[in-house]
Amino acid sequence: MTDPAAWGLQVFNGLSMGSIFLLVALGLALSFGLMNIINLAHGEFIMIGAYTTYSIQQAAISFTGGPASGVTFLIAIPVAFLVAATVGFLIERIIIRHLYGRSLDTLLATWGVGLGLQQLARSIFGAPNVQVVSPGWLSGTIKITSTLVLPMKRIFIILLVVVCVGGLFWYLYRSAWGRRTRAVMQNRQMASSLGVATNQVDSLTFAMGSGLAGVAGCALALLGPIGPSMGTFYIVDAFIVVILGGLGQIPGTILAALLIGMLNSLFEFSTTAVIGKVLVFALVILFLQWKPKGLMQMRGR
Repeated sequence: MTDPAAWGLQVFNGLSMGSIFLLVALGLALSFGLMNIINLAHGEFIMIGAYTTYSIQQAAISFTGGPASGVTFLIAIPVAFLVAATVGFLIERIIIRHLYGRSLDTLLATWGVGLGLQQLARSIFGAPNVQVVSPGWLSGTIKITSTLVLPMKRIFIILLVVVCVGGLFWYLYRSAWGRRTRAVMQNRQMASSLGVATNQVDSLTFAMGSGLAGVAGCALALLGPIGPSMGTFYIVDAFIVVILGGLGQIPGTILAALLIGMLNSLFEFSTTAVIGKVLVFALVILFLQWKPKGLMQMRGR
C-alpha cells in the first residue's frame, strides 16, 4: 500500500504547481479576456520581475557589504510589480494600442517585443543564468508528520498567490476602475457609450496584468536560476490555463490552474514527467472538444 504521506506530498506539490500556474496566468487572463490579445511577450514580463528581484538583492549586498536581509525579498515583490507594470503600460501605449482588432499583427508584434526584451536582458545581465539567494526564513521546512515535510518556499508562494488573488478580486469588485474593467469585458461598445474611457481601461488592465507577471517572476526566482528565456517555459501552460478556465473568467482561471497542477502532479507521480504532461494536455484537449468555451463563460442579458 502506498504511504499516505507520499500522496499528501503529491497533493501539496499539485497545489504548489497550480499556484505557480495561476500566478503566471492571472495577468494573461486579464489582457486576453479584456482586449482579446494573444500576448506572446507575457513570459518576458515574468523575466523582468525575476531580474528586478535579482537587481534589488545585488544592490542590497553592495550597499551593506554583506548578505541581503530577508526584508530585501519582501521589498522586491512590489517593486517587481511596479517595474513590470510600467514596461507593460509603455508597450501598450506605444505598440499594442495601434493594433487592436488585428489579431495576427498583435501576435507578431508581441513576439517581436518578447525577443527584444530577451536581447535587452542579455545585454544588461549577460547570457549566463543568475541566481537569487533565498532569505533565511524561506530556507527551512515545516514538519507535518514524521514522513511529511513541506518546504517553506512553496508555502510562501501559495500564500503570495492567495494575496494576489484577493487583491485582484478587491480591484475588480470593490474599486471604480475594476467596475469599469468588468463593464468593458462584458460589452465594450455599451461601456464606451456610457462614458467609460475604454482606452484608459485597456492601458491600466494591460499594465496590471504585466505587473502580476512580474510578481510571478519574483516568486519563480526562489525556485531556480534566472535567465533571459525563463518566461518561455511557462507561457504555454499559462495559455492553456486561460483557455481551459474560460476567456476572461478569473474564477475559471483559478479553477483551471489548480486542476492542471493537481493532475500534473498525480500523473507525474504515477508515470513520468513527460508522460504526465502529455496526459494532462490530452485531457484538456478532450475537455475543450466537449466545452469549447472552457470551464466558465461570460453570462449576459
